[in-house]
Amino acid sequence: MVADGGTVHLRPIRPSDADALVEFHAGLSTHTRYLRYFSAYPRIPERDLYRFTNVDHHDRVALIAQLGGKIIAVGRYEREPDTDGAEIAFVVADAHQGRGIGSVLLEHLAAAAREIGLKRFQAIVLAENTAMIRVFRDAGYAATRHLDYGEVTLEFAVDETALTEAVMREREQRAEARSMRRVLAPKSVAVVGASNDDGKIGHAVFSNLQRMGFNGPVYPVNGEADLVGGVQAYPSVRDLPEDVDLVVIAVPAASVADVVEQCAARGVRGLVVISGGFGERGDDGEREQGREAQRALVSAARANGMRVVGPNCLGVVNTEPQVRLNASLAPLPPLAGRAGFFSQSGALGVATLGEAARRGLGVSTFVSAGNRADVSGNDLLQYWETDEATDIALLYLESFGNPRKFARLARRFGRSKPIVAVKSGYGSAVAGLAHTSVDVPDISAQALFEASGVIRVDTLGDLFDVALLLTSQPLPPGNRVAVVGNSTALGVLVSNACAAEGLALARLADVGVDGTPEAFEEALAEAAAAPDVDAVVVVFVPPLQRTSNDEVALAVRTAAAGSTKPVLSTFLGFDGVPGALAAVGDSSPAPGSVPSYPSPERAVRALARAVRYSAWRQRPPSPVPEVVGADLAAARDLVTAVFADVPDGRVLSSAEAAQLLACVRIAVSSVDVPGVEVVFSVHDDHSFGALVSFGVGGVATDLLGDRAYAAVPLSTADAAELIAAPRAAPLLSGYAGAPHADLSALADLALRLSTLGDALPEIAECTLRAVASSNGARVTSAHVRIAPPTARGDTGPRRLRGL
Repeated sequence: MVADGGTVHLRPIRPSDADALVEFHAGLSTHTRYLRYFSAYPRIPERDLYRFTNVDHHDRVALIAQLGGKIIAVGRYEREPDTDGAEIAFVVADAHQGRGIGSVLLEHLAAAAREIGLKRFQAIVLAENTAMIRVFRDAGYAATRHLDYGEVTLEFAVDETALTEAVMREREQRAEARSMRRVLAPKSVAVVGASNDDGKIGHAVFSNLQRMGFNGPVYPVNGEADLVGGVQAYPSVRDLPEDVDLVVIAVPAASVADVVEQCAARGVRGLVVISGGFGERGDDGEREQGREAQRALVSAARANGMRVVGPNCLGVVNTEPQVRLNASLAPLPPLAGRAGFFSQSGALGVATLGEAARRGLGVSTFVSAGNRADVSGNDLLQYWETDEATDIALLYLESFGNPRKFARLARRFGRSKPIVAVKSGYGSAVAGLAHTSVDVPDISAQALFEASGVIRVDTLGDLFDVALLLTSQPLPPGNRVAVVGNSTALGVLVSNACAAEGLALARLADVGVDGTPEAFEEALAEAAAAPDVDAVVVVFVPPLQRTSNDEVALAVRTAAAGSTKPVLSTFLGFDGVPGALAAVGDSSPAPGSVPSYPSPERAVRALARAVRYSAWRQRPPSPVPEVVGADLAAARDLVTAVFADVPDGRVLSSAEAAQLLACVRIAVSSVDVPGVEVVFSVHDDHSFGALVSFGVGGVATDLLGDRAYAAVPLSTADAAELIAAPRAAPLLSGYAGAPHADLSALADLALRLSTLGDALPEIAECTLRAVASSNGARVTSAHVRIAPPTARGDTGPRRLRGL
């Protein structure tokens, strides 16, 4: 992914690329060749061509960027003999300069250099080549500069620092956000398979685009009709009168590959593939054939700069007034609002959009991912993070594609905007959708969500409950709740619900069954202004007298509008935002609206989740510490040696396990120590990555499963919370007169194990039994099993195939 949101294919150069490299060089302008080679260099001599294309992928590395099968950029480094440094250079085709391709090449070359132990890069650049100098400067490296006769020599360490990491992640966010903007805010759309037959999917999509009033041209593509929906049709994408940004594909799976090829030729930027038949159904052979077709689809699209939503998806929606895109099967457009909604399930997405509208919850953008072959929830988080039209992310997830990346993105996203997620679990996953990715065990998902500040809910009803509160009211600063109402019985229900959710009841104000609208307004304003109150729940049932319900609602809304604390209600048993409680605005619900819930318990449950999220957000981020004295290179060498001998891995011997643990300064000793037995474990989750678990030894851990889990890598705070989390943790803090264990030593042990598991995904399982005492924590035994990693790693520069 490059800076403008486009995609390019990056790979090591091969000898067979010689002709393509000559063609690339010939296409460079005279000025670009001069800046790269310091001379006209009109053609590449045979000797140089051989040297450029024949590299050892170690001391001499060259990467090419391709688009549509053609080379558009080359980057390389060559090691200076007998040193830890290398000279780096790259050149980008004129038409693709300014897209951030040089920055991507630099990131990957630096990652490759670090893997072989190189410490520094040197670049010699003409002083007038300010664009190239800016690439090195903007990458975050601290470069020294030396000017000599119009040439600038830049030298910098290639070590990854907090600054270079931040720069890389910021570039990644911008690029992925822009790639999604191409899909969600196109200037023009074509529907392949558009039809006049109202029983066809293409008819529904084309009609929905027209009905929504898309702010741009919509072209139907149908080889058998002159007009579709009253609009001139075209026999193929090749025949369209202009290039289009987005193509919606609703044709049989067998025809999709040809459509993608045509889209590539016409410079299409995004594809929404409604078509199914890509491995989600059929027998094993048919599924594998479909998955192979899906891989080919995505490969062809990405190689030509296109992102893919789907296949087998519902489509995408953008309610932005300047866009008005409904390229989906949703028959009615959703209400415009501030919630971004991502659904992994297409069928469920249609139902939830309708339910959201019924309850008065509007969306900014909606994406149904289907098979999620390319675009995933992670891409939407990148987009929504900086999207001014989105205040909250709503996710329906059946599985994770890249959970490590999700955790990283969610931690950052959640600091400014909340994420509410339904992760299907407890046996409720939709049948037949296992093809989307392997599922994450529920306890693993819970650990992932908690570490990331994500508000996890169990049902779509709960998702809407929380979303209505967060889109209409401010976050609660604490957990102290006031109740204002005209029903003592309902007030007691609120009080009981607060106790069950861990919220503190600060005050209970009963205006009485004869309470007037003025009494409601005064009591609510007083409660909201009280320093010992963080949120207010209003309960109202219609009295026998003729007090106007609308008058009471207006009084509640007026008092709530002046509050900096959240106000929510159980108002006449209404579910959503009744008109009388709705503020005026362009979105639904408008900020300042007071959400209503059919029961006090649901209102309090939504509030409790907002309270816990607010508390997470108020805690400052905790850093992931560097383990002093760790030798991860030595650990990597040990694992590599095991695989060289046994490619499928094996259980390490006691001596090997001790040697591996010593790389992160964990010593194993079988000497008896008095104290409390504890158990640590790090294991490779097949779709999640590494998880660290901790439990107090004995019956509690082994029989009752009293373990706490946390996602790797652990921060300092994560480690401390992990040690305190098991139900049996009081045994470590002097319970029943027992001596206090050194909790900081246990947290340090967790951090060291986390470092090892994060650095070596080949550690399938590592279980440590230790004894905790007031003098520290001593590891008494270790069981380590090495296997090929099964989890998908986080994105970023990684060792490329062939290096």
